[in-house]
This record gives sequence, structure tokens and C-alpha cells, in this order.
Amino acid sequence: MFAFFCLMMVLFCYLSGIWIYCSKRKHLLIILLSLEYMVLFTFFLLMSWLGSLQFELFFSMIYLVFAVCEGSLGLGILISMVRSHGNDYFQSFVVLRC
Repeated sequence: MFAFFCLMMVLFCYLSGIWIYCSKRKHLLIILLSLEYMVLFTFFLLMSWLGSLQFELFFSMIYLVFAVCEGSLGLGILISMVRSHGNDYFQSFVVLRC
């Protein structure tokens, strides 16, 4: 019963991260935070699944490496966008400007 409750809690948190990702699209920082939130709860789900099936947890380390690379790439894009445009609004980021 406790495992089912934990699974439902993780799924609820993951779906709330998807909702924030879809509804708050004005700032790049909020989008990156919601993506990291979803990655964190996907990691919790992966750890509980691998732990319940008595598998090796080496795959979770590989997942964490890719998650950290994704986060650092997103922060690099955010920093370059703030340096070039002055803020992280998507409305001020015009791709067609020469």
C-alpha cells in the first residue's frame, strides 16, 4: 500500500511539472526549472523501479550524468540569451532579426 502511495505521489509531481512546463512559457528559467523537476521525479521513479526488481543501479548513474549535462547545457543557453538580449523573455527573442 505504501509503494502504491509513493508511486502515485511521484506521478502526481511529474504531471504537475508537465503542467508548469506547458502553462508557463514566458521565461526560459521557469521552463528549465520545470524540466529539472521532471528529471528529478523520473529519477525517483527509476530508482524505485530498479530497486524493486533487484537490478543494478548503474543505469541510474548514467541517467544522472545525462541529466546534469542537460541542466548545464540549459544554463549555458540561458546565460548566453541573457547576455545577448538582456532578459529571458521569449517575446524579446526574435529569431528573424538580422
